[in-house]
Amino acid sequence: MSQSLAARGSEWCGLARSFFVYWRPGRQPGLRRLYRQFVSKGDVVFDVGAHLGDRSVAFASLGATVIALEPQPQVARWLKHLVRRNECILVRTEAVGASAGTARLAISRRAPTVSSLSAPWRDAMRESHPGFSGVRWEDSVDVPVVTLDDLIETYGLPSFCKIDVEGFEAEVLTGLSLALPALSVEFVAGQLPVAEACVRRVCELGSYRFNVILGEGRHFSFDPWENEETIIAWLRDGADGASSGDLYAQLQLDHREPLDD
Repeated sequence: MSQSLAARGSEWCGLARSFFVYWRPGRQPGLRRLYRQFVSKGDVVFDVGAHLGDRSVAFASLGATVIALEPQPQVARWLKHLVRRNECILVRTEAVGASAGTARLAISRRAPTVSSLSAPWRDAMRESHPGFSGVRWEDSVDVPVVTLDDLIETYGLPSFCKIDVEGFEAEVLTGLSLALPALSVEFVAGQLPVAEACVRRVCELGSYRFNVILGEGRHFSFDPWENEETIIAWLRDGADGASSGDLYAQLQLDHREPLDD
């Protein structure tokens, strides 16, 4: 009984931390300003690793239909509750990967934002990233997995796809066979080769330019946007020492320059 109560307390602490970080006052206007250049009224957006849905809500506020994917059972329940009145957001409880099927999701009660499908990533982060030294993945659950191609077949090509899946980003992109207009993937110090693999993968699908937002910032680091070789060199040099951030890719059509922030 005490273990059950302790586990429940850890879950509540983790969720409370997420609410504080992602639903603090003033966050939504900044997200809308950031994504306005990628998302327009009537677009479809995929939010892969939606967590508590702060970015899903921002996408929907810009007029998009949002497919929000969150496989953590407890988090998904809260996500559904938070967006229950928003008809523009559809919550799905699958993970996204290289192929359809099932996979085992390791769940951190105190830090649900780092729950992950990637065992190598979890092992590497404990060794290489100081912020992960105290992280524990106490629970696990088998979750259904779909691919981006599956989602595109059902909902159409998204104008933007946000991918934040704790070391599983490259596998998500392996399940994609079409060039997307724009996308973002999370990167974390200690496992920058995952981001490099993502860059390589999207460049197999189309001609892209890249930019970076460090941490939870709202401003792009590069002006103009960079090519594949430059962004890979930046990652290999240590990503300016950033602990984490998001790597953005925008497809080049008819030599169009990426939009500025």
